[in-house]
Amino acid sequence: MTNLDKIIAAAQAKQGRQEQQTSFKVQGSTLPLAQIQTRQQDTRPLNSKHVESLAESIAVLGLIEPLVIDNQGRLLAGGHRLAAINHLKETQWGKYQEKFPDEFIPVRRLFFNANEDPELALQIEVAENEQRRDYTPTEVKAIADRLRESGYVDVKGRPKKGQKALMPALAVVVGKHLRTIQRYLGDGEPQEKVAEKSTTRVVLLKQALSRLNKWQQKNPQTSAEKELAKKLPELIKLMEQALDD
Repeated sequence: MTNLDKIIAAAQAKQGRQEQQTSFKVQGSTLPLAQIQTRQQDTRPLNSKHVESLAESIAVLGLIEPLVIDNQGRLLAGGHRLAAINHLKETQWGKYQEKFPDEFIPVRRLFFNANEDPELALQIEVAENEQRRDYTPTEVKAIADRLRESGYVDVKGRPKKGQKALMPALAVVVGKHLRTIQRYLGDGEPQEKVAEKSTTRVVLLKQALSRLNKWQQKNPQTSAEKELAKKLPELIKLMEQALDD
């Protein structure tokens, strides 16, 4: 159970799991966008690039993690997601309508009033910022496949104009570091194995050659080191030839 789940469970216990009177209508687990009230202040400022990337992923995948609100429709957690939804509405109306019919947004409602219990509201916001859902490698792969089907591509370095890079978008969606995502997409192999596969033969040779040149500058001490020093020039020459080829 995550910290957020523990806090939510405590809030539900505090309220005796009784639904309180609310000033808005809730349709199932959704709420009209216009009825979701933004917070006046966030513990984490919005990042515009993050919002844009998240909006692009929502256009493809929909909203994977619902917004968290109190019993008055005040946002408790999901500031970037809400901003991304609004950005999608402004920039891609058709996609917005497709993902959110009648403008109903998936929410997770907690039955307490944030104005009456600001400490609990802050705990929920901080817990959400600190710990996102822990996606499994299988789930990450499935999301990656859906993004690829929608035009996202695997690119190294800066994407060309018009290209939508897969890895940064995937990192935004699942909230994981790029190296973690690479490990997930590498069939769960240890990170050093993934790094080894992504390292080219040329890079490995250059690294080895650099270390041998540095070692050659030192005076050999043992008989084994002296014997190696005699063979080292020939070995270095062969490595340099391999790099030239």
